Amino acid sequence: MTATPRIVDAHHHVWDLSVRDQEWITGEELAPLRRDFSLSDLEPEARANGVTATVLVQTVTVPEETPEFLALADGSDLVAGVVGWSDLTAPDITDTLAALRALPGGDRLVSLRHQVQSEPDPEWLLRADVQRGLAAVAGAGLVYDLVVQPHQLPATVRAAELLPGLTFVLDHAGKPPIATGAPHSWADDVRALAALPNTVCKLSGLVTEADPHNWTVKDLRPYADTVIDAFGPTRLMFGSDWPVCRLAATYTEVVEAAHTLVSGLGPDERAAVLATTAERVYGLR
Repeated sequence: MTATPRIVDAHHHVWDLSVRDQEWITGEELAPLRRDFSLSDLEPEARANGVTATVLVQTVTVPEETPEFLALADGSDLVAGVVGWSDLTAPDITDTLAALRALPGGDRLVSLRHQVQSEPDPEWLLRADVQRGLAAVAGAGLVYDLVVQPHQLPATVRAAELLPGLTFVLDHAGKPPIATGAPHSWADDVRALAALPNTVCKLSGLVTEADPHNWTVKDLRPYADTVIDAFGPTRLMFGSDWPVCRLAATYTEVVEAAHTLVSGLGPDERAAVLATTAERVYGLR
């Protein structure tokens, strides 16, 4: 399949286990990820698939990672944006964000993210201290990425309602239950979120929510069609979720699946999902 002239990969990671452990990589299923993954590993695959820019996304909730990612982006002509982490509940969150923006590569900081999916409280996003932190993110002119489980989507909708001045980006389409096909209110909750104008969705992470060993594009289609219909192409952006995607697919297979899933859209709509939505929402240079 011929790649489009320009793709922005709006969601990928890197890590170096000699710098810090990735404590979430446990068990036999995730064992293939227990090694270093660097930009030099990613770049040949990305370039070969028409990717001209990427967004590097946080992996662990430690303050040291974000400055490291900003410095990495500062020395890269591929990484156009960084989704970092900072403690939203900290009293000095506003000062922390200003300090991050002042660092080398600080102009690449486009969003923050927290591992909400790991929080036991399904309404963590609605806590008063979290809401205050999210307001600070909006005040800094940043976006907020959401990594949540389906049962956390109702609180996500309410959080977006409470903060209309903050753009929320739903990572991995809210992790739909593709592999199990279990009945869930995912589609209704995603549509409720999409009804709010300050929300955007990533067409990312679907291959690992499906059966990683036997998935097909047909398996992904109903879920992709739901978010395409709900958010529309101008509020939808492609992300590879590399290297996590490698548990189920090669980089090329993920890109080709995205091409197939948006093939029914018009040229400008495909361009939005594959590049221009990410550029606009994240303010990429």
